[in-house]
Amino acid sequence: MLILLLLLAVALIVLSTTRFKLHPFLALIFVAILFGLAAGVDTQTLIESINEGFGKTLGSIGLVIIIGVMIGSFLEHTGGAVRLANGMLKLIGKKRVPEAMSLTGWLISIPVFGDSGFVILNSLNKALTKKAGLSLTVTTVCLATGLMATHTMVPPTPGPIATASIIGADLGLVIMFGAVISLIALIPPIIFAKKYASKTWIEPELGDDNADFDEKLKTAPSFMKSLLPVIIPLLLIVLKSVNDFGSYIGDGQLKTLIDFVGTPVIALIIGLLLAFLLPRKLQQSMISSEGWLGKALLDSASIVMITGAGGVFGKVLQNAGLGDVIGNALADYPVGILLPFIISSALKTAQGSSTVAMITTASIITPMLPQLGLDTEVSKALAVLAIGAGSAVVSHVSDSFFWLVTQMTGMNISQGYRIHTVATGIVGVSCFILIFIAKMIWG
Repeated sequence: MLILLLLLAVALIVLSTTRFKLHPFLALIFVAILFGLAAGVDTQTLIESINEGFGKTLGSIGLVIIIGVMIGSFLEHTGGAVRLANGMLKLIGKKRVPEAMSLTGWLISIPVFGDSGFVILNSLNKALTKKAGLSLTVTTVCLATGLMATHTMVPPTPGPIATASIIGADLGLVIMFGAVISLIALIPPIIFAKKYASKTWIEPELGDDNADFDEKLKTAPSFMKSLLPVIIPLLLIVLKSVNDFGSYIGDGQLKTLIDFVGTPVIALIIGLLLAFLLPRKLQQSMISSEGWLGKALLDSASIVMITGAGGVFGKVLQNAGLGDVIGNALADYPVGILLPFIISSALKTAQGSSTVAMITTASIITPMLPQLGLDTEVSKALAVLAIGAGSAVVSHVSDSFFWLVTQMTGMNISQGYRIHTVATGIVGVSCFILIFIAKMIWG
């Protein structure tokens, strides 16, 4: 009975957000309450589940999401993201344009939203494609899948952070595994772009946005200065996680310091302070409620609320006893790490948003982690990544990213399906294969 109710709940979330355009925050809250009542959860427990699920989830991760978006906003407005892209291009070489765009997308989408990253890098992508004499389809596949890989796999992107919080995974482990796996997973999409996407020719048309890119470079901060707000928080979080597992520096004051600065919220605050150094002169308007920080706060509010609602949904499922029911039903089937990937893929394909797919899947999976054999620290981190990989499969007409990519590059819908949709499927499945291998070795 509970399994049937879960299927109906998921269907209702998808239907309400796609057909009736209800905001995912309200959809998750309403469905959580309906599920709890239908499952026989007593009203007092249901109220406690709502308060506890929302409060605990946002208490651990709300600030991290907000500050991460603020860092991305400074990189975007100061031209730091453009400088990082240009630096990656110099590092890899202009003769290897597909690889350069793939790795540039991979780097930029760690602090900046995937959609924003594509808009920022589109002019550079077109200019380099024109110079290299390539079809725009080749470099677009590489750029889009590079952006998608870290958007769904590497914190401090909001989706992976929220998923890790709901599941209770160590953020440092998620970053370590996610960065390596998503980087290796770029190889198949690059091959696909060169071997298949290249057969569909689209001539890159250069416009005024290319001049804007060059203008931004003139005033942008240096490459190293732009990199610090991204890399320092990641290194601090990873350092804390590594030390927690190995206790390499004992229990003295140094460990206390690492535990403090490696806590995600403190690490991100340090990153934000470094981001304040990106403008030539930090002005009051930039950090005001109407400025860059104020806009970033508004941009992050929706994600924070959806994350909290996902926490509510997950807590109601847990208190309804779903974990035990699913565990018993799957006892004879070794689904393990495959189940979160499948659920996330289905939700992504149905309703389009990777972030909503990740948060909803995490809420469903969390009560059954022990039954799936995903309750160790490493396994929980890999479960987060399996959900992230699934949320890349696939981007099509239900996804705003599909329309952004196709409209800005001149692909028609048929070409978008054959090229962009297939490419996102390839990067998601490639990530999952690597996650599965990692689970067999370390899980």
